[in-house]
Amino acid sequence: MSTTSKIDSDQAVAQRYAGAAQQREAALCCPVEYDRRLLECIPDEVIERDYGCGDPTPFVRPGDTVLDLGSGGGKLCFISAQMVGAQGRVIGVDCNPEMLRLARKHAPTVAERIGYANVEFRNGMIQDLQLDLDQLAGVLAEHPASDLASYHALRHATESIRSEHPLIESDSVDCILSNCVLNLVKVTDRRQLFAEMFRVLRVGGRVAISDIVSDETVPESLKNDPTLWSGCISGAFREDEFLNAFVEAGFHGIEIVKRQAEPWQTVEGIEFRSVTIMAYKGKQGPCLERNQAVIYRGPFSTVKDDDGHIYYRGERMAVCDKTFRLLQREPYAQMFDFVEPIESIPLDDAQPFACHRSARRHPRQSKGLDYDVTTEAPGDCGDECC
Repeated sequence: MSTTSKIDSDQAVAQRYAGAAQQREAALCCPVEYDRRLLECIPDEVIERDYGCGDPTPFVRPGDTVLDLGSGGGKLCFISAQMVGAQGRVIGVDCNPEMLRLARKHAPTVAERIGYANVEFRNGMIQDLQLDLDQLAGVLAEHPASDLASYHALRHATESIRSEHPLIESDSVDCILSNCVLNLVKVTDRRQLFAEMFRVLRVGGRVAISDIVSDETVPESLKNDPTLWSGCISGAFREDEFLNAFVEAGFHGIEIVKRQAEPWQTVEGIEFRSVTIMAYKGKQGPCLERNQAVIYRGPFSTVKDDDGHIYYRGERMAVCDKTFRLLQREPYAQMFDFVEPIESIPLDDAQPFACHRSARRHPRQSKGLDYDVTTEAPGDCGDECC
């Protein structure tokens, strides 16, 4: 099954998925249930050539700009097109020519059936979302690289494409989807892959990624098997390392929203299963003191966030303005109550907040030292307060 020689993982993936675009290969997908209503407008050929291990589309919202990494035949894009509506936009990125042809072939049919055209498919590598491969192909057609001078000219043209006409603009996407594709990227390119996802997301944007993970580190002997690699097996992230990759890229609110209980496959005692991960962009920025506090509701006695802040159940914890706003958004909002100071401190007057420590906030810090209000119990309140 395995070999000790190094494989060209990109070539193994390209060859296998080129064939899978022509004829269905059952070994490339896990059983996944999609909303059948959203499948009705999608041509059978697309559905038959779809390969994945999960369904991240429930996290798409009306009006979103959605980016599908490794869009293949376009199934997730066509599902998302209906979810975002006519005011939304969906972009699929893939570098497999056969898969791109399949997706582009059926895009007009889907547009006609749903009543609007809001999907496009772009040629690029998901670990390099700046380089438009169709533009690069045009440069090569006009100026083939045949010697050192033309090679250097090609490098210059490549950088110009990235900077002047990037495949995906920075801070332009609301939601990134991917279905069993990240594990096909070479290990050496994975840090760049996560950095690119972070780059193209808007502040407040989110990723919903379904992929195969392993419960143990995959040995080199399995990684060097082209069939296992291209089959979304031996390139799998170890489960904890997959989550940590989002942390290292700067994401927050990282959550396992679905985890397959039984492994999809087991190879040499190592279990491989599908997970779906949600993560968000938006915790970057200065930490400013505005006398705000949050109260963790429970059910745990304490929790710690990705920045090391500790929240004790039922206690007022001092937070900076950035964290105060962040915790009011998903996925945290239902976990906390929020205490604004009676006298708000303007942002321009706010001092730096020591975010490296976890401190309780005395109520007087929010109310003011001179706060001396006395109120009477309300009158007839019916059954609401008795």
